[in-house]
Amino acid sequence: MSEQNNEKKKKSTQFTIMKDDSTDGHGGYGVGSISLENISPVIVDPNEERAFVDMGAMHARSEVERRVKFIPNKDEVPNGLLYWIVWVTVERGENGPYYYGVAGSEIRVDRSIKRAYKSMPEHVNHMDKSMKGHYIVDHMDEKSKQLLGDFLKEYKPEMWNNSPEELKQIFPNS
Repeated sequence: MSEQNNEKKKKSTQFTIMKDDSTDGHGGYGVGSISLENISPVIVDPNEERAFVDMGAMHARSEVERRVKFIPNKDEVPNGLLYWIVWVTVERGENGPYYYGVAGSEIRVDRSIKRAYKSMPEHVNHMDKSMKGHYIVDHMDEKSKQLLGDFLKEYKPEMWNNSPEELKQIFPNS
């Protein structure tokens, strides 16, 4: 098989997020699926004091998730470094786009043993809550919350300004 055909085969097996509204009445492929086009994963790394968007997290392939095996028991990763995947949903209001939902999910990564902890049910639940307009960050440590608040404010100041007061009160020092 030529290299070009091999490349085509690889591309055709990639996962695709459906962006179109599947409830438009056509009744075909994708009916009942959820559109994820307005949600983005923000990685909060309190170890290096940074926060950044990493779309790889949509498929558990973010920078911090690569090259480790995830296990559901936190006790098996006692020396894991703390990270947060924060599911941020954006909606458009009368004044423009704003942060509609924000929900953070913990992960612990220990590169020395190539193991990491993540609660998949929590991640799925938090993604869903974010898409429904909830703010779930109270369980985050203060340093991570501050990094997240600063990121949300600085990333797109107009979205921060358009966001509800409820969100701004969660991050008062941002």
